[in-house]
Amino acid sequence: MKITKEQVEHVAHLARLSLTEEEKENMTKDMEMILEFADQINQYEVEDVNATAHVIPINNVFREDIVAKSMDRELLLSNAPSTKNGCISVPKVVE
Repeated sequence: MKITKEQVEHVAHLARLSLTEEEKENMTKDMEMILEFADQINQYEVEDVNATAHVIPINNVFREDIVAKSMDRELLLSNAPSTKNGCISVPKVVE
């Protein structure tokens, strides 16, 4: 599909872009290439393809959510320099 310079200027105006003459020429070529690629894609039959189909099979890669015993709080807090109410106590840095 052929794109004109006026069409590029119109799209640039809608997008609130100010383009130089060189940028307009480059954009014209780029937009033509994009539309040619879209035409190539439109040649394929996709009516029978599900919207969520993938080229390769996709499996769940997450591990099972298994409840396990966590570490002992007292053991973890034994390494802290200061504790208060079962939490690590840090000095106030913001007034």
